[in-house]
Amino acid sequence: MRNRSGIILIEDNKLALIERHRNGLHYFIFPGGGIDEGETPQQAAVREAEEELGIIVEIKQKIVELLVNGNTQYYFLATRISGEFGTGTGEEYGEYNPAYGTYLPLWMPMDDVMNNNVLPRELAELVVRFAHEGWPQVTVTISVEKK
Repeated sequence: MRNRSGIILIEDNKLALIERHRNGLHYFIFPGGGIDEGETPQQAAVREAEEELGIIVEIKQKIVELLVNGNTQYYFLATRISGEFGTGTGEEYGEYNPAYGTYLPLWMPMDDVMNNNVLPRELAELVVRFAHEGWPQVTVTISVEKK
């Protein structure tokens, strides 16, 4: 596993997510992916948003560092600058491969986030809270152990 970056994108009180069906599981994840060599976490988040969602985003601030089994996942609050949501052309949208499952970009109303299997759960809980109470001025660090 490598370090990852993702975005938190909210428009019209809806959260941008990727719906996944994989190995018999149904869940939603934040747009993002692995950080390439020589790339900053911010650059990876912008690249992944373009690949997965088909949009260009501007990073506003780092909200969460999620430490998972010795790796770091960085999540950034972002705003859309241009592009059409749902037109991503990343490798995940190539020929269907059962090992990777399905990827479907969607907008989930903020009121529905806690009623769905949005992962990582710790991040989903914070995003819902911060969207209502205001975004923190400093990065929140959370450590979780996954099996």
